[in-house]
Amino acid sequence: MPDVVHENPAPETDSTLPLRIIIVDDEAAIRESLQLLLEMEGFEVATAPDGAKGLKALEESVFDLVLLDLALPGQSGFEILQTIRARHANLPVIMITAYGTVQNVVEAMHFGANNFIQKPWDNEKLLADIRGAIGQHRVEIENIHLKRALKQRYSFENIIGKSEPMQAVLDLVGQVAPSRSTILVQGESGTGKELIAKAIHSHSPRRDKPFVPVHTGAVPSDLLESTLFGHVKGAFTSAIASKKGLFEIANGGTLFLDEIGTMALDTQAKLLRVLQDRKFMLVGGVQELQVDVRIVAATNADLRQAVREGRFREDLFYRLNVITIDLPPLRNRKEDIPLLVAHCLKRFCEENQLPLRTISSETMRALIDHSWPGNVRELENVIERCVVLSTDQTIPRELLPDHLTGRSYEATLLERNPDASLFEIVDQFEKHIITDRLEHCNWNQTEAAEAFRIPLSTLNQKIKRLNIEIRKKLKD
Repeated sequence: MPDVVHENPAPETDSTLPLRIIIVDDEAAIRESLQLLLEMEGFEVATAPDGAKGLKALEESVFDLVLLDLALPGQSGFEILQTIRARHANLPVIMITAYGTVQNVVEAMHFGANNFIQKPWDNEKLLADIRGAIGQHRVEIENIHLKRALKQRYSFENIIGKSEPMQAVLDLVGQVAPSRSTILVQGESGTGKELIAKAIHSHSPRRDKPFVPVHTGAVPSDLLESTLFGHVKGAFTSAIASKKGLFEIANGGTLFLDEIGTMALDTQAKLLRVLQDRKFMLVGGVQELQVDVRIVAATNADLRQAVREGRFREDLFYRLNVITIDLPPLRNRKEDIPLLVAHCLKRFCEENQLPLRTISSETMRALIDHSWPGNVRELENVIERCVVLSTDQTIPRELLPDHLTGRSYEATLLERNPDASLFEIVDQFEKHIITDRLEHCNWNQTEAAEAFRIPLSTLNQKIKRLNIEIRKKLKD
């Protein structure tokens, strides 16, 4: 059996070709047994008896993963790992050793190993770790290529999606961004409406001027007018000094009005005048101010229905609806889920100072099968939870929330609280339902109350009674 197998390089992202692995180990019996196991699983395998020959093979051919022994003649496995990382930063490397001390594991992860396997190994676990590392690597490579392609077209670095619906959105964003037109972004909560608004601003002639976002539903209606237009000293009881409004702050730039469907009718009338005349007056003021602001508005509601019901001005609707961008829900672009998962894993592992995690195939299947009523925001919350709770490099399906695995919350609740009274069980279940709805509504209590079809005061009473901790609203 040759020590090193040389073959023509294969394109790194071509999933139709066999996956290629190189085994670097000084023990012939280890190389042979691993090669037999991997070839029986359909992998293409090369072997090398020492680090120098392994590095030479990596320069002459393309591999999807390296199985690297720690104790090698000449340079140690750690030294070879450092060289691999310097030359092939993202290539998955799994260390194998008979000396699996905590210090060795920590050092291997420090130098960039994806995982650490101790001899003798468990075949099924080894194969699962290999598939997980390669799968994660290919997702990362695909994501890099996608971002590079998008950057060449529009440089939308923070928007991830290769599906046809998202590509259509990005095409439209690139087309309308240079214009002065008002834009209406429509989409369910959590689909990324503010990201789209920022992309429009950053690729417009206004990019060097302010981008000012305001969630109109989160500002009390009696304060929204002052927030948008500013006020003069003494305009109302608490107006102890004059204050600029967001229109004046955003002059020359873009004002993003999120959830505009929640705006009161009298404020809608004043917004309409700004859109028509580009003029407004401070609350309590008498002098008109000229302003040059581009409006990007967003809503998760049906504004046409709101117009029919008299909750939204028809003339304002047509002023806003010059160009409409419809964001698809995540359930309609499931081919983007692996890319989004890879992005979230990297982000949350870095934020929590953890080695990069991978997703098992079962976990990924559960993520793809879920309907995602909370869209990308819900996916981000799930991946953050998995990263924080994970103890292994590969995240198993069991770490997913119960509603993703088909396990009912009621059954889990009864198992965890076998001695709880009926009232305690009902309270815990109600707390779970309210918290879940608040998460889907980005912790907007008004929106959650409307979804539950109960008064906001009733929801607030329940939140207080059940000791539900209200989290900070996330950006859409």
